[in-house]
Amino acid sequence: YRRFKPGSWAPTGIGWGVDNRTVGFRKVGHGPSTRVENRIPGADASSYLVFAGTIAGGLYGIRHSLPLAPAFSGNGYEDKDVERIPWNLPDAIALWRDSSIARECFGEEVHKWILRSAESEWEDFNDAVTDWELFRYFERI
Repeated sequence: YRRFKPGSWAPTGIGWGVDNRTVGFRKVGHGPSTRVENRIPGADASSYLVFAGTIAGGLYGIRHSLPLAPAFSGNGYEDKDVERIPWNLPDAIALWRDSSIARECFGEEVHKWILRSAESEWEDFNDAVTDWELFRYFERI
């Protein structure tokens, strides 16, 4: 989640645009090479879950006839009207936990498994003392 900051070329805004790296989905290429990039997941994400989530989200939109918003052409880092991608794991966990769409797309059992996996990751993260914390606080406290 540390990569989600303005100017990092990681998207911070939810939406899509044509060759726009500041939002989560980017349409690139021309003609037969046209494709869509999901720029939200990092290199540490499970590619299986990324593909499953992307496909499930698309199918949800089709099943429920959701309209596609217009392509965003501005700066997703600065535009205050652009909804934000969660900047930390606790916020992402809360969104997942409370999402009826995620439950519908993945089913209750898989939804619960992914939730528990994310909660476990957050617990492990909080159990670790980093070099930064030791350097910053050891002599001060």
